[in-house]
Amino acid sequence: MGDEGRIYVNEDVVPAYKGLLRDADLILPNQFEAELLSDVKITSTSDLIDAITKLHKDHRIPHIIVTSVRFDPSSPVLSVIGSTSSADGSPRLFKIDVPAIDCFFSGTGDMFAALIVVRLREAVSDQGLFSVKSWQSPDEVGALDLPLAKATEKVLGSMHTILQKTKMARDVELGKMSGPQGALEKESEKRLHLRKTKAAEVRLVRNLEDLRNPAIQHRAQALSKTESWNPAKIPQPTYQTD
Repeated sequence: MGDEGRIYVNEDVVPAYKGLLRDADLILPNQFEAELLSDVKITSTSDLIDAITKLHKDHRIPHIIVTSVRFDPSSPVLSVIGSTSSADGSPRLFKIDVPAIDCFFSGTGDMFAALIVVRLREAVSDQGLFSVKSWQSPDEVGALDLPLAKATEKVLGSMHTILQKTKMARDVELGKMSGPQGALEKESEKRLHLRKTKAAEVRLVRNLEDLRNPAIQHRAQALSKTESWNPAKIPQPTYQTD
């Protein structure tokens, strides 16, 4: 729907997305999309927790992962914050921090979504939850033991390794294009952007082993709710459209 404060679709489409939320068992919005869906302006971790809680309680969404969370644009870290609701709709929150990679990649959202479905199904099977509605763990299961947290650790393990390898291959490829006279730098801005985009295509096929057997480098941490959820105090977001 959008990212970084900009809506990619017509504003009148957003209510249609919201109308589908009650039929969803899992949603994977980025930070800005979480604002759109929850009507909570997100500028801090506390705000994000309010947004997740609102989505759990108002729309009965069992599983939520918010991707690309970064409140300080200069931070070298990106966070993924997830939750599986308890029976009363309260969140069981976890956070995974990963180092940001200084490169633009296309399709990482689709990659994350595809991998999380596979890994969540695997984690649910490990915990014997296939027969449970929406694969929700009993309330006594803590945030770090949730299938959603286990799945997210594996997904980020695969993705971070593959994106690092893609960045390295991209840098080598662009270095070869430059040549001794720096020909790459003399190209038009548009052609240069296209070359960089092509060089940064995610190397999935050649890194299948990292998909099958991810190295889990970044573990989930429990995230406590520091402020009580209070709909009356939630600020409303404003948006910029293209």
